[in-house]
Amino acid sequence: MDLNALGWNAHFSREFGGFANRGLLPARVSSDQRHLYTIICEHGELTAEVSGKFRLEAARADFPVVGDWVAVAPRYEEGAATIHAVFPRAGLISRRSPGEKTAQQVVAANVDTVVIVSGLDHDFNIRRLERYLILAWNSGAIPVIVLNKADICDEPAERQAEVEAIAPGVAVIATSATRRDGLAGLHSCLVPGKTAVFLGSSGAGKSTLINALLGEERQETGAVREDDSRGRHTTSRRELVLLPDGAILIDNPGMREVGLWGDEEDVAGSFFDVESLAAGCRFSDCRHLREPGCAVRRALQDGTLHEDRFRGYLKLRRELAYVKAQQNERLRLERKQRWRQIGKLQKSLRKDGR
Repeated sequence: MDLNALGWNAHFSREFGGFANRGLLPARVSSDQRHLYTIICEHGELTAEVSGKFRLEAARADFPVVGDWVAVAPRYEEGAATIHAVFPRAGLISRRSPGEKTAQQVVAANVDTVVIVSGLDHDFNIRRLERYLILAWNSGAIPVIVLNKADICDEPAERQAEVEAIAPGVAVIATSATRRDGLAGLHSCLVPGKTAVFLGSSGAGKSTLINALLGEERQETGAVREDDSRGRHTTSRRELVLLPDGAILIDNPGMREVGLWGDEEDVAGSFFDVESLAAGCRFSDCRHLREPGCAVRRALQDGTLHEDRFRGYLKLRRELAYVKAQQNERLRLERKQRWRQIGKLQKSLRKDGR
């Protein structure tokens, strides 16, 4: 297998330099399921697990995910390999783990384009699209929004204009995967040798779009409920797929929760309109409440900025501020626990007379 076709470039080649002398090979993770991975190296596909040392020393967010480049020791006779290291990542897609625990969940790595898929049915939600845009911009990848199921929407042009208003500079493409409409516009955003991850709710049509781009029914798809347009998770694992023209896609299970990971300043890329207005406020620390000379309040009053948009902006900033505070508290507790363990070890050594 030609590694260049998988996205290998000079950056990863430099990162691999130190592993070559250890008899390891570079490979890319193409799927993962409960710590069992499928990787692709120059000799083809292998099943892989991380080494015992890696498992003991690595943090959960550092474990391999689809899209990662890894250094492996192959065992060709078994069709298997051991993963010893993960290369530094670029284009990292991560979110807050679902549930109450504040932890990072890495979704995909080394991504160049984020294709955000929303159905033009009951699944359509502007505020959720804003969340996806934050995930995309914070990764360093280029976002593309696909409004699928245009064939069942009475006003697709109006919906598209609504999305373009909250995503300036982002390509917004209306498609119908079942009818193969609008695929040319999406295809033009997918570059040979570059990686695009598909994100969206279950039932939005991610796998159907990928099948349409492939020209074959490779990814499993399923029907959605008519009352709320929700689908079951037909894509049960993340998987890397190669298009015939050389573009690399990552299919991703539907997200029920789009929890954000980062800090409150990370909303800037997705709310450039609000941030630009805030730059015109009289006070640099303006909270946009009752301060005199507030450009944001003035825009709200004259209709330049919609109230829902501003409320969404404030809500996401508060959410990210909370996530950051929780991260700091967790780090504090981890450090405290670490020093407690060190103290116990020192006492033990003194008792032993060492």
